[in-house]
Formats: sequence, structure tokens, C-alpha cells
Amino acid sequence: MKGDLFSSEHMVQPAHAPGMSVQNAKTIRYAVNGEMLARQGAMIAYRGNLQFERKGQGVGGMLKRAVTGEGLPLMTVRGQGEAWFAHEAQNCFVVDIDPGDALTVNGRNVLCFDPTLAYEIKTVKGAGVTGGGLFNSVFTGQGRLGLVCEGNPLVIPVSHQQPVFVDTDAVVGWSAQLHTSLHRSQSFGSMIRGGSGEAVQLKLEGEGFVIVRPSEATPQKAQQH
Repeated sequence: MKGDLFSSEHMVQPAHAPGMSVQNAKTIRYAVNGEMLARQGAMIAYRGNLQFERKGQGVGGMLKRAVTGEGLPLMTVRGQGEAWFAHEAQNCFVVDIDPGDALTVNGRNVLCFDPTLAYEIKTVKGAGVTGGGLFNSVFTGQGRLGLVCEGNPLVIPVSHQQPVFVDTDAVVGWSAQLHTSLHRSQSFGSMIRGGSGEAVQLKLEGEGFVIVRPSEATPQKAQQH
């Protein structure tokens, strides 16, 4: 057969090395040689000798929740082979985390990651129930982290001189060393008079960066409309 479908842009070639790579804008490929972790339900294809197991409680009964606020569970992928991961045709990105780095990420944006990365579930400081009950996964160690984002994200530098304010529904993640707090930008009265309606934002201060997606509606919200 011939046609654009079979061009090199779409045709999968053998992996050059084990580990994670971007297959295309919407898909991450992982050449598994041992073990890796991924969001449950995110595998769209695989080949080779791979086993997929739901990740549950570890030693001592300590439950490490897969991802956070949305309660998305993880799965462990073991064996030898290749697997492809995607989520709702969202854009995919790979982040290299080095020793000393700490990245906090919203659970809805986690797709897959190396087993050499450690993750801890934390409540976002200053953003309790009022801020949507924000819980994030903080990733540390050394390895690669695969993320998904609706559209192309913005990476905005944060400095002591210029804090950044973000919509809690739009934020993807940020440098874990940043200080977070809730910021109220408008009174209820100004909202009634035609204000933007963005009454509460997450304020980030310090030195680092914040990742923001160009969409405020979560997938759950979008399904309700």
C-alpha cells in the first residue's frame, strides 16, 4: 500500500535505546528493559514480552497514590519490549529530572515515568479546599518524566521581583522550591459588575518556573457541558 499514512512521519521505527522518547506530538514511546510506571489506561499499543500490573500498596501497607487530586492510579510495566502511551490526544512532553531537581506536577498531567524517580503526594501550601483542594506529585531523583497537556503549554519564569499568578485549573506544575499561596484579585461586587470572574489565583514566589496550559476547563468540567 501507498499513501501519506505510510510516510516516515507516521511509520514507527525500531527504538535506538531503552527508555522514554517522544514518538510524536501526541504519543510517548517507552522501550522497556526491566520496569517503568505509567498512568493506568494510558497504554495504546505495545509489542514484546510485557506485563501490566495495577500499582497498589507497597512495603508496610503504605499506599502511594498514583497521581493526585483526580485520584488517577498508576500501573507498573515490566519485561522486555516497547509500549506507547497517550491520553485524550493531548500534547506530550518529556522532562529530564536531575539530582537536586524537584518538580511538582498536577496528577492529571502525569503520563509515565522512569522507576528511578521518586514521587511524593503533597498538598499545595496555601491552597486548601478553597483553592480546589490542590494535591500534587513532587518528583525527585534522576530520570525522565512524561507529561501531557491540552494544547501547547507556557513556561513562565518566576523571580523574587516578579511573582506569577495562575488559574488553579490551568496550572500544570512548577519548581517545587517556589512558595505558593492563594491570591484574591477581585471582590464579589466587581465580579457582578462584569469582572473577569477569576476571583482566586495561585500565587507563586521565589526563583523558578511555572508551567501553564492554555485551557481552564478540566476534562471533567468539559464533559458536564
